[in-house]
Amino acid sequence: MPNEPADRGQEPAERARRITVQRRGPLLVEGPVEVELEDGTTVSSDRFRVALCTCRRSRRYPWCDTSHRRKA
Repeated sequence: MPNEPADRGQEPAERARRITVQRRGPLLVEGPVEVELEDGTTVSSDRFRVALCTCRRSRRYPWCDTSHRRKA
């Protein structure tokens, strides 16, 4: 259930991932993560935190490359 508190006894891989939403910026996701793209391909990262692009300007999509900072 989305509103239930996380179970403290779960293994780290089973814990809920924290996603931080930033206005006019990327989604920050605690890793490791696996992202399924629109075409069905999957990309993954084993970093402790990743930035997912929300503006779709990134040359490394779905990963953010700070392209959102440039003037449109």
